[in-house]
Amino acid sequence: MRRRLLLLVVIVGLGFVVARTRRAALAPEPDRDPWSTEPPVALDVQPAPWVEPVDSECPPTHPVKAKMSSGIFHVPGGAMYARTKPDRCYLDAAAAEADGLRPAKR
Repeated sequence: MRRRLLLLVVIVGLGFVVARTRRAALAPEPDRDPWSTEPPVALDVQPAPWVEPVDSECPPTHPVKAKMSSGIFHVPGGAMYARTKPDRCYLDAAAAEADGLRPAKR
């Protein structure tokens, strides 16, 4: 009688261990409600402050041209903007200044 009772306790204990392990493995991610009916929301993705030029030209999204050797950036409409072969293209003048560059004098 004692053996059967001890065997029953061991089997039930193992069942609890297995159930707890499975529950932990199947636990939802902490930042997502598993019962929500709302579709996932896309995060606001900020564009990169600078990108590499393509064929020595800046894309329309990043019009500010920068030369890293001189530490100068050129904005559209500047005197040397058309002649400048950029090393980097920035989103705006503020992003270029935040990266340690200075504006062209002309």
